[in-house]
Amino acid sequence: MMKRDECFGVLAGHCPQDIVVAVYSSAFDWVQIRPHALNYFAVGAMGLASSHGLGLALGHPGRRIIVLDGDGSLLMNLGSLVTVAAAAPRNFYHFVCENGTYEANGSHPIPARGRVDFRGLALAAGYPKAHQFDELGSFRRDITGVLAEPGPVFVDLKLVPGKPAPADYDSLYAASRRDAFRQALGLAR
Repeated sequence: MMKRDECFGVLAGHCPQDIVVAVYSSAFDWVQIRPHALNYFAVGAMGLASSHGLGLALGHPGRRIIVLDGDGSLLMNLGSLVTVAAAAPRNFYHFVCENGTYEANGSHPIPARGRVDFRGLALAAGYPKAHQFDELGSFRRDITGVLAEPGPVFVDLKLVPGKPAPADYDSLYAASRRDAFRQALGLAR
């Protein structure tokens, strides 16, 4: 198993100007690793990371969209896999951080923990490419190729939490952060 912060550190080196949609525990790690105006954090988005990412991918086809979803979050919106596959945005990269828990809600185990094949679900839903990583060395070696594939691409990351990141919801969801995101996209308020 990989540590989430170490895995995200590798990923951050490959997406300096990409829009990154991150929710809950992934968001707290991501904002520490890659503070950037193009980070998109949505209030109350459990289960909606892929849907928000799809909207951004369709609205900004010239930008790569990286979605950092949780396994518990994805289980709350499995239908989004079919919707993403049908829309087939070539700029959409869906990373699911699989740790077997609803981490943001007390680390309660997800149903069928250890038996759910998230990569298989994505392929069955119609994603043309799906990968799985559980070792940092192979992730580091292969991530460039994965991000070069036309989307939608699904990546199951078998992770454990790394160093604890501050869970500062006020900072994560601050109006100033949303304003900076809009400005980075060139959108008027």
